[in-house]
Amino acid sequence: MKLVKIGYGSNSKTRHLLPNGFLKFAVSNAKEIDLLLMQNRKYAAEIAHNVSVRKRKEIVERANQLNVRVINGNAKARTEQNE
Repeated sequence: MKLVKIGYGSNSKTRHLLPNGFLKFAVSNAKEIDLLLMQNRKYAAEIAHNVSVRKRKEIVERANQLNVRVINGNAKARTEQNE
């Protein structure tokens, strides 16, 4: 049986970084955006998959007020416009 080699891990400084240099922070409602107020240059909000379109609009609006980046801000909004 082959053993895992130490060389296959990611660098610990860049382990969970996105290509844009931010770390993900899962958000389910607009109040959770307030947690990123002081960390808006380090973390980017990612809206959970089970959030409705109406709540997504509220989250994106609040994120724009606080200057917080949202990774998937227009995810379900596009499918609503297509239908």
